[in-house]
Amino acid sequence: MSYAVKEIFYTLQGEGTQAGRPAVFCRFTGRNLWSGRQADRADAVCQFCDTDFVGTEDSDGRQFADAAALADAIAAKFPGGGKPFVVCTGGEPLVQLDEPLVDALHARGFEVAIETNGTIAPVPVGIDWICVSPKARAPLRVFAGDELKLVVPQSGIDPRTLERLDFRVSSVQPMDNPNWVENTRIAVEFCLYNPKWRLSMQTHKHLGIR
Repeated sequence: MSYAVKEIFYTLQGEGTQAGRPAVFCRFTGRNLWSGRQADRADAVCQFCDTDFVGTEDSDGRQFADAAALADAIAAKFPGGGKPFVVCTGGEPLVQLDEPLVDALHARGFEVAIETNGTIAPVPVGIDWICVSPKARAPLRVFAGDELKLVVPQSGIDPRTLERLDFRVSSVQPMDNPNWVENTRIAVEFCLYNPKWRLSMQTHKHLGIR
């Protein structure tokens, strides 16, 4: 199988339970809830996506012929030392991520994480950290993992209805839009009154890193 990748870059994980951890990000092209083109934004299931996942024209974005080629490109970004960590994201990474790529990354010493909207199942065997971020109006098909991260507020999703799911950590994250201050207040208040939940912040945006 070949893989279409928008970009590969080394940074710190900016949000969720793994925030602050050095990581290689592999951003796949394509998503199943929106084309990524502004002309289609009004019809998108997810209205608040803030990443560019269209095309392979970036300096590190291209078609990779097989899992070994992509795993080598990811490994080349990690400087060495510690436990190599890769975050597979998008777009929606489960449109492309498969077991041969997970195996190839493990063979190069990587711990493999995924950030998914949870609408595609099953998740490939062997992923070390599964983070699911549900979206309103999208059918959830991944019911277990390591981290449940819900962007709030979203009309149509009450975080408490997700507490039956099997995740080690549950967090809410303020939506990044013009109402960010109010969204943050809502998220903080929710965590204080529902201690099962943690607060996740997009620290990379405040730090000015990718």
